[in-house]
Amino acid sequence: MFDRRIVSAILIVSLFTVSVGLAQSLADNWNDFLHYMKIGRFDLAKGYAQAILQSDPDPLELLALSQDNPQGYQILLRANEIAPDNELSALSGQIVGLIEQGRFIRRSDPKIIVEEIKRLSGTERGRFTAIKRLKDAGEYAIAYMLDAIADRSRQDELPNIVWALPQIGRPAIRPLAAALQTEETAVKAEIIRALGRIGYPQSLAYLKYVVEKGQSPELREIAHESIQQIDPAALSVPAAQLFFELAERYYYHSDSLAPAEDTDFANIWFWDPDRNWPVRQEVDKAYFNELMAMRCCEWALRADEGFGWAIGLWLAAFFKAEATGLDMPQYFGEKHAEALVYATTAGPEYLHQALARAIRDGNADVALGAVEALATTAGEKSLFYTVGPTQPLLQALSFNDRAVRYSAAIAVAAAGPRQLFAESRLVATNLADALGQSAARTLDIGPRWNPELADNYALRSAQAMLKLAQSRNPIIDLSLAQLALVNATQDNRPEIQVLANRILAYLNSPEAQRAIAQSALNGSKDLEIRISAFESLAVSAKLHANILAESVIDGIYALISSEETEPSLRAAAAVAYGALNLPSPKVKDLILDQAKN
Repeated sequence: MFDRRIVSAILIVSLFTVSVGLAQSLADNWNDFLHYMKIGRFDLAKGYAQAILQSDPDPLELLALSQDNPQGYQILLRANEIAPDNELSALSGQIVGLIEQGRFIRRSDPKIIVEEIKRLSGTERGRFTAIKRLKDAGEYAIAYMLDAIADRSRQDELPNIVWALPQIGRPAIRPLAAALQTEETAVKAEIIRALGRIGYPQSLAYLKYVVEKGQSPELREIAHESIQQIDPAALSVPAAQLFFELAERYYYHSDSLAPAEDTDFANIWFWDPDRNWPVRQEVDKAYFNELMAMRCCEWALRADEGFGWAIGLWLAAFFKAEATGLDMPQYFGEKHAEALVYATTAGPEYLHQALARAIRDGNADVALGAVEALATTAGEKSLFYTVGPTQPLLQALSFNDRAVRYSAAIAVAAAGPRQLFAESRLVATNLADALGQSAARTLDIGPRWNPELADNYALRSAQAMLKLAQSRNPIIDLSLAQLALVNATQDNRPEIQVLANRILAYLNSPEAQRAIAQSALNGSKDLEIRISAFESLAVSAKLHANILAESVIDGIYALISSEETEPSLRAAAAVAYGALNLPSPKVKDLILDQAKN
C-alpha cells in the first residue's frame, strides 16, 4: 500500500509538471528544464524536456535561447551524453537536434545572407557583425557573394565584398572551386584571388588547372600568384597530380576536408551554366569523401587524360562508396551504371591499381570489387600484373577476407594460367575451401558473409575447377582439392554433386574414380545424378583406364545385368562398363548371362 502511494504521488507530480510546462512559454520551459538538470532533479527535468518538445518549438527560437545562455547549453549537452536514464538522454538529444536545425536554418537563409552582404558596406560595427554572420553561413554565403560581385549596379560595394570573400575561410573553397567554371572573367579573377588568400592546399589543384588550361593570360597570372601564396612548390607539379593527391586525401578521410559538423548531410557543389550559379547536392556524410575523391579524379583526367592512376583511384572510391549500402546520389541519375560495370570496362591495369590499394589498406569491399571485375576480364598476362613491387591479384589469394580469397582463386582459374607461379597451391586450396562452403554449414553470418554467398562460392568454385580440369591445366594442381571434391559427391546440392563427379573424372587417382562409382551406384540418389555419375565414370575410364576394386565392378555388372534397372540408367552404366576396358572374362559373363539355353 505504501509503495502504491509513492507511485501515485510521483505520477501526480509528473502530470502536474507536464501540465504546467505546457502552459508555460518556451523560454520558461527551457529555463526550468536547465534548472532541474542543474540541481539533479532529473524526474522533473524530464517533464519540462517533454513540454519543450510537445510545444512544437521553433528551431530558431530554441537556438536563440541556447545562445543567450551558453552555460545552460553545456548543461543540455551533458544531459544528452550522461543522463541517468535513456529516456532523458533521448529527450535532451531531440532538443539538441532542434537547436542544430535552427543553426542550419539561420546559416542557410538567403534573406539573412543577402542582408549581411549589404551590411558589409554599412557602418564599421555593421561590417563587423556582417562578416561574423557570413562566416557562420560559410559555404551557403558564397553564391550570393559572387552574385553581388557580378552585379554591375553594386560596384560601390565591390571592395567590401572582395575583402569579405576570403574571410569565410575553408568552408568557401568547395563552392568557389565549382564557380571557377563561370564565364565572367571579373568574377573568376576574384574567386582565384580569394582561394589564394584563404590559403588552404586543397585549392592548389584548381588553381594549377587555371594556370595550365586557362584561356586568359591575366587569369593564368592571377592563379600563378595565388599558388605562390599557398605553396610555391606546387607550381612545378602538374594539375592532374595535384588533383590525384587531393583525391587521395578525400579517400582517406583527411580531417582538413571534412564537411560541416552541424548537419547530418554534406554538400557537393556543381556549376549550373544556365543559372550562372553554384548549386549544391546534399549527400550522406557516410560516402561524401568517396564521392569527392571520384570528382577530384575526374578533374585529374580533365587536366591530363593520360593520367591513369586517377582511374584506379576512381574505381576504388566508387567501390568504397557502394560498400556503405546507400543509394547513390541523385546527380548520378537513374541510368548511371554500377561500379562493377565501370571496373570491367576499365581493364586489368586500373583494376590492379585499385586492388593494390585495397590490399595495402586492408579494405575487403574494394578488394572484392576489383577481384570480381578481374575474374570477368583478366587473361593470363594480366594475372601477373605488377603494381610497384607487388602482384595484387596473387596477394589477394592470402587476403584476410574469405570472399576476397575465393574470388581471387576463381579469377586466376578463369584466366587459365600456363606459367608457373609460387601461389598456385593457394589457388587450389582456396577453390577447395570455397567448394566446402554451404548455407547449412554457415555459422558466422554477417554483412560480408551469408548463406546465399556460401552457396554461390561453392558453385562458382566447382565451375572454375571443372574448366581447369577440362583444359588439362598444368599449373593448378587439382589433386590438392581431391578430398573436398570427394566430399562434394555426397553434398545435398545436386548441382554440386554432378560437378564434383565431373571434376574427379580428370584426376588420375583410385580414390577419385571410386568416389564417382559409389555416387553412380548409390540407389538413394536421384536418377539424373546417378546417370551423370556414370557418364563421369566413363570419362575417367577413358582417361585413366580401370582403377576400381573388383567389388565395385561387380556392383556395376549387377546393375547392368538386372532387368529391373531403369533403362536409361542401365544404358549409362553399360557405357561406363565398356569404357573401363575390362578383361574378356568379365565381358564373357555379360554375354552368356543374357543368352538363352
